[in-house]
Amino acid sequence: MGLIFRLLVGLTVALSVGFGTSYYALSDGRLFAAVRVGVWAAWPDVGQPTPNPYNRAYLARTGHLQLGYAEGLQFTASTDDAGSPLDARCQYRVVGKVPGASFWTLVATDLNGVNIATSPELPALQSERVARWGDGGLDATIGATLGPGNWLEIGGTGPFKLALTLYDAVVFSGANTTIEAMPAINKVSCQ
Repeated sequence: MGLIFRLLVGLTVALSVGFGTSYYALSDGRLFAAVRVGVWAAWPDVGQPTPNPYNRAYLARTGHLQLGYAEGLQFTASTDDAGSPLDARCQYRVVGKVPGASFWTLVATDLNGVNIATSPELPALQSERVARWGDGGLDATIGATLGPGNWLEIGGTGPFKLALTLYDAVVFSGANTTIEAMPAINKVSCQ
């Protein structure tokens, strides 16, 4: 009886771990090849001509169109620097240096990738239209209420993500494969 019980428990654990990791790899397996800098994550292998099997499964499942390896790189963040999930009812400050790129955009989206900016004239912050610090750093407020610096007005409630896309990025193109810092995301207040 003890042998059969241990065999059933072992079989249950093996099946749970096997099916669980398979589901994870097919649903969001990009994290196996993610590059993380603070709360920001990017998947540089997605734009390769031959992505790894996890990225290939993710792209097949979602149908997302990805930038080529030399075209750009997208970093996403779903938590602030304190580790709390980003909430559309709160106001955040995004402060710091953006890695080198010819052009970049900062977009707020819901978890399905739909832009939640309320202004049709300003759906995203972009490098060509933001005020910067003297050292070139970014200072932006993300939220429903007006804040200091550059402001991206968002609507809705619940969790959201920030996507910082670097076009023609210096990062991961050629010899430079390190990122020293990304902008910090700090919660200011919540409604």
